[in-house]
Amino acid sequence: MPELAADLIRRRVGVIATPGSTPAAIAAKTATTTIPIVFTTSGDPVTLGLVTSLNRPGGNVTGIGSMTVELAATQAARFAALVDPASALTEATIKDLQADAPSLRLQVEILYASTNREIDAAFTNLVQKPGGALLVSPGPLFINRRTQLVTLAARHALPTIYPVREYPDIGGLMSYGRNFAHAYQQAGIYTGRILKGEKPADLPVLQPTKFEFVINLQTARILGIGVPSTLLALADEVIE
Repeated sequence: MPELAADLIRRRVGVIATPGSTPAAIAAKTATTTIPIVFTTSGDPVTLGLVTSLNRPGGNVTGIGSMTVELAATQAARFAALVDPASALTEATIKDLQADAPSLRLQVEILYASTNREIDAAFTNLVQKPGGALLVSPGPLFINRRTQLVTLAARHALPTIYPVREYPDIGGLMSYGRNFAHAYQQAGIYTGRILKGEKPADLPVLQPTKFEFVINLQTARILGIGVPSTLLALADEVIE
């Protein structure tokens, strides 16, 4: 990432956009204090050090947040959480989950994986303890390996909830989180405004106002899970 950021700076680009990649946003911010940067991230932009505040970003960086990490704890049942140890979002994810679990009289097991082999091992470890469920944390590693994750969940008949709808679209059980396409569109609008002369410091970090709850009812039937009608009524989309 630092080498790619340095290359863009040498090319004297007008703006650097880093949709969907917190490491890219951090690398770009580290590399330049003058070229405007527009990010999208699933974490807290202030905690990550991308901006000094949401309303007044300051400096040369602004973008789109998502609150995906903060929402993770609200999705919890009796579960394990799959996290990427290399992700900048992992510490905040674990902190939120562990903070909320005691109030729900639950325990959360943290499973770490950063390669295909480690993902396989995490599922093998989890299914040895029957009766649980899985929460997949946000981040580019897992979204890029979503086919593997959905396949393993189906193979082991493991109820799993995901951070974005791209998972249930290919057979995952359910998801709750932001709409990626909408976030990227917002980032594109900000990029265009900067190219037309506006300053990142004057553009507040946008937070999503709508979250998608998607249920794949066909997958629920295959897993033998009865989905209450009240839950179906809350879903933004039910895939049948």
